[in-house]
Amino acid sequence: MLAVKVSLVCNAILFTIKGITLVVVNSLAIAADLGISFVALGISVLLFYAIKMSNKPADVFHNYGYGKIENVAEAIEGVILIGLALAMSFQAILHLVRVGEVSSPVIGFICSLLGIAINFWGANFILKLAEKHASPALRAEGIHFRLEGFISLAITLSFALVIVLHRVGLFTLAKYVDPLATLIVSAFITFPSIRLLREAFMKLLDASIGESGQMDVIKALTKHFDSYCNFKDIRTRTAGRKQFVDIHLVVPAHSSVKNAHTTSTALKHEIASSLSESEVTVHMEPCTGDCAYARSDRQCPYVQGRYADEMGAGSAPDGLLKN
Repeated sequence: MLAVKVSLVCNAILFTIKGITLVVVNSLAIAADLGISFVALGISVLLFYAIKMSNKPADVFHNYGYGKIENVAEAIEGVILIGLALAMSFQAILHLVRVGEVSSPVIGFICSLLGIAINFWGANFILKLAEKHASPALRAEGIHFRLEGFISLAITLSFALVIVLHRVGLFTLAKYVDPLATLIVSAFITFPSIRLLREAFMKLLDASIGESGQMDVIKALTKHFDSYCNFKDIRTRTAGRKQFVDIHLVVPAHSSVKNAHTTSTALKHEIASSLSESEVTVHMEPCTGDCAYARSDRQCPYVQGRYADEMGAGSAPDGLLKN
């Protein structure tokens, strides 16, 4: 919740600064930036409730918990930002046809510099917490802040260009800088927002966990390779910050329930230590003998070793040495 509070405070400060600046400067780029901050303020409130709800435990209505609410918040943010970018582009084109004068570009320049500092600091702080807690909603908010930082940078450069053009007497040319800067800002918003929306949509379709997470699952399986005959049907999915892993293990047909449970518990613990906010389900299946050992008429090392361990004998009966 600390990240959400920081987001709310930063967005409130940015909204106030940009609102005052718009009244003084009369800039379309600042108006667009103010619109982004207004949206960001609303998204921060949505984010607060999304994270609060995602922390609720699973219940009879939602057996897998409420983690996907974070993906929904991520998708909503993407849709709103894309809509805002399209509206800004339309206004910028109208202002290119009917150009207007920007007042007090120096004030706009100074306020945009403040926006750069606040946005990049907020982005760095929130993205670190998003990585720590594996929260897609916080990640979306951090990307939003970083995006606003680049937007403020573009607006700052546009004000600097207006100041230079005024100094050299190119007042007519200076009038076109503001709507052109707004178009650039729209482009800055559109492409990352489309990517954000696409990622959120894919996660809502039960996308698999990331490649590094999948490798962690494989590594955990290799550490316990001597406790089972084979594994198959590995399935993973994400729901907000939560990660679900489903594995089928093939164990010797005469393995005891106790030893199978011990193997399952050890594997779950190994995977959970690598994947944050994870829930691991292990299904045990008895070996049917349809394996390389049986086909080549060789002794099965798993049955031999496990049978000896469980039965306390030096070796298994002849009928159990082959799968």
